[in-house]
Amino acid sequence: MCLASARPCLRARSPRSVAASLGVTFRRLQCTPDLLPGDVTGVSVFNQQRGAFEFVPGPVFSHLLLADEVNRATPRTQSALLECMGERQVTVDGLTRPLPQPFIVLATQNPIEYEGTFPLPEAQLDRFLIKIRLGYLDAAAEGQMLLNLQRAHPIAELQPVFDGARLPELTRLVWDVHVDETVRDYVVRLTQATRAHPDLLLGASPRGSLALYKTSQAWAALRGRDYVLPDDVKRLAPLTLAHRCLVHPESALRGRTAETIIAELLGQTKLDLEKA
Repeated sequence: MCLASARPCLRARSPRSVAASLGVTFRRLQCTPDLLPGDVTGVSVFNQQRGAFEFVPGPVFSHLLLADEVNRATPRTQSALLECMGERQVTVDGLTRPLPQPFIVLATQNPIEYEGTFPLPEAQLDRFLIKIRLGYLDAAAEGQMLLNLQRAHPIAELQPVFDGARLPELTRLVWDVHVDETVRDYVVRLTQATRAHPDLLLGASPRGSLALYKTSQAWAALRGRDYVLPDDVKRLAPLTLAHRCLVHPESALRGRTAETIIAELLGQTKLDLEKA
């Protein structure tokens, strides 16, 4: 699960290309204040010919879901994603339905306009594996974009290069990436340090330490290693822990952010070499 703070010009392009490359289904959910939970999960509609209710699946019944501008949806609608992201299932009218595998949720937030938006509650932010911030393209990349888009959009010509159905299998392989006891202890101490920091009203939850642990394994695997390095943890800590931390209002007024606090903790928290 990934949450991104993005400029309007950068939204909704990359997820489509990922889905096309993997050959999996993709749905885009445009979040607005009038969006209802049933618009996300699906609803039961009465079929007059059959004389019975039929379930019409919502956009969550896809492999890759993009919730665009998720902070524009009301808290009630935002909470419709909690069960989907936590248990990968949907319960409607007392009946639980599993979601397809793999199931990935990407969401964007517009950091510029705050009128008519609803900040995501901490419980839902905690369910996003990582949070990234997207800015504008540099001059070279923007010029290349103009060349790429001067005719038909390249995404229309993308063909699958990998069988997306194998992603759960690859996930199990990532589980086997070795994490030394010293590195595992480093993950735990770094996460617990956020809970004791005086500038943080709320530190990272145990789900945060698990996210840091799992993403470090995945990063090592992508780098062709079967073991995790401390540098992997340091690289991913800001992406996995910062959005799970709540800064004291007084500290925020002084310019303190969760990202800067995590950077400080990375400099203060050392490996316990006695466990090596």
